[in-house]
Amino acid sequence: MEKTAHVFEGHLDQEIIRTISEAAMEMNRPAYIVGGWVRDILLGRPGKDIDVVVAGSGIELASRVAEKTDKKGRIKVFKNFGTAMLRYRSWEIEFVGARKESYRADSRKPIVEDGTLEDDMRRRDFTINAMAISLNKKDFGTLLDPFQGIRDLENNMIRTPLDPDVTYSDDPLRMMRAIRFAAQLHFEIAPESFDAIRKNAERIQIVSVERVMEEFNKIMLSEIPGRGLKMLRAAGLLPHFFPELEQLHGVEVVDGKAHKDNFFHTIQVLDNLAAHTDDLWLRWAALLHDIAKPATKKYEQEQGWTFHGHEFLGQKMVPRIFRRLKLPMNEKMRYVQKLVKLHLRPIALTESVVTDSAVRRLLFEAGDDIDDLMMLCEADITSGNRDKVQRYLKNFQKVRKKLQEIEEKDRLRNWQPPVSGEDIMEHFGIPPGPEVGVIKTAIREAILDGIIPNERDAAFNLMKKEGEKLGLKKGISEN
Repeated sequence: MEKTAHVFEGHLDQEIIRTISEAAMEMNRPAYIVGGWVRDILLGRPGKDIDVVVAGSGIELASRVAEKTDKKGRIKVFKNFGTAMLRYRSWEIEFVGARKESYRADSRKPIVEDGTLEDDMRRRDFTINAMAISLNKKDFGTLLDPFQGIRDLENNMIRTPLDPDVTYSDDPLRMMRAIRFAAQLHFEIAPESFDAIRKNAERIQIVSVERVMEEFNKIMLSEIPGRGLKMLRAAGLLPHFFPELEQLHGVEVVDGKAHKDNFFHTIQVLDNLAAHTDDLWLRWAALLHDIAKPATKKYEQEQGWTFHGHEFLGQKMVPRIFRRLKLPMNEKMRYVQKLVKLHLRPIALTESVVTDSAVRRLLFEAGDDIDDLMMLCEADITSGNRDKVQRYLKNFQKVRKKLQEIEEKDRLRNWQPPVSGEDIMEHFGIPPGPEVGVIKTAIREAILDGIIPNERDAAFNLMKKEGEKLGLKKGISEN
């Protein structure tokens, strides 16, 4: 194994790292820091998460280190995996014994045996994660780089230590990780490695959807998420866990008229949005805003290609997609669902005279998510015609100004009716029933149309008039 001198002293001169080194030497067990922390030091982005590999029991070394910190380090043991996690101040350190692995064809869970450091390095996913720093007295601080990880860091390359076909077949989640690292670090995947991902793409199905989505969401949170999503599609992975996204791809031509490729349009919208926010769920709204276009696509002789109602069908698809992908079925899903449903509304306002009524209705439906909705809609302008883009953006400024004016005047964000159902039932002496809903709707519509102000007195007077239309009288029940 090649040993390459490297200066890590500035990062290794930490109390906890010296303590680990001392404990390992007392136990006469060679120990090394491996993987991501080493990689990130070389990339100039040091972290606080460390993986330590020891020739022997990782649990025993972790216990010794915890004792040497006067038990200030909190230790958690995972006996089934032979690992231990130590939390000490801001550090999180995982200890594991050096091991070698073998795999069965139907599972990504390896058969694990004790091994040497060389065995442990060989089982790593990528060369940039297969470097180690010695914590041993004779060569403390020396970098061990058996698979030329430094070379691949310098060349911005993702490459596997061993045959990529074997690496990805053994553990298919590594295919997602390769693309995730490429997206996060702005690296390329080595051609032979990318070919192996394409060859083994179908094996991603043996990985739990939770683990796949953990990597997918890291891609979504990368600086330019579209780059990773394009790689997922090019590698043939999307059909096996996210077919709806794959189905956006492609262009159909009829009578010489073509529609845009909705996959690449979606990617552009996502990247446009990602330049302004790192909110994962707002990014998901961008990803799914046109998800129903394949199902609503229709060619009409006069209009050309249409996607009528794709926002409403998309709204219905969001829960199904979230449920299948094991994403949270809570307010996060409902937030994405709302933005998918409303994503055409602000754009429609830019194409016509902006009426107070239309703005009130948008504020009423969007509530506190109006700013996020506007951000999504601005990102949705992807025309190659620069003048058209500038015209839309200028019109969006008018809509934003109108939204602010109406909100200040009418206070419709997260609107609550100034007259409640209880008020209606008490005034007319009626039980819950359809009449209550009719009156509440009339009050809401009158406020949204600007017929009455968003105030209790005006709403109460209208309530009485609407009740009279229904034959209701104060304090008298129809029953």
